[in-house]
Amino acid sequence: MEREVGDNVEFSIGKYIFNTNTKTLISGEHRFKLTTKETQLMRLLVLNKNELLERSGALKIIWHENNHFNSRSMDVFITKLRKYLKHDQKVEIVNVHGKGFKLVINS
Repeated sequence: MEREVGDNVEFSIGKYIFNTNTKTLISGEHRFKLTTKETQLMRLLVLNKNELLERSGALKIIWHENNHFNSRSMDVFITKLRKYLKHDQKVEIVNVHGKGFKLVINS
């Protein structure tokens, strides 16, 4: 679910509320302040939830080029996002070998 709240855009991700303008991911007592890159990556994952987010496309959108160093950097951000989302067992970021990632939200 996406909704406009003033100038903010919020997304519902399982138990979490993700706000792109405040760069926050909140669920109950868990509140995470995301970096700009984390926010950009999470937004792409949410917009493509339960579908493939191609690695090459995300790299071009966020880092403006697809190279080994940016790819490794993206892997670090995926690991951090997984840690933030670990408090909801129904939400996970899965690797699609050789292709990219999926934000999977089980009901």
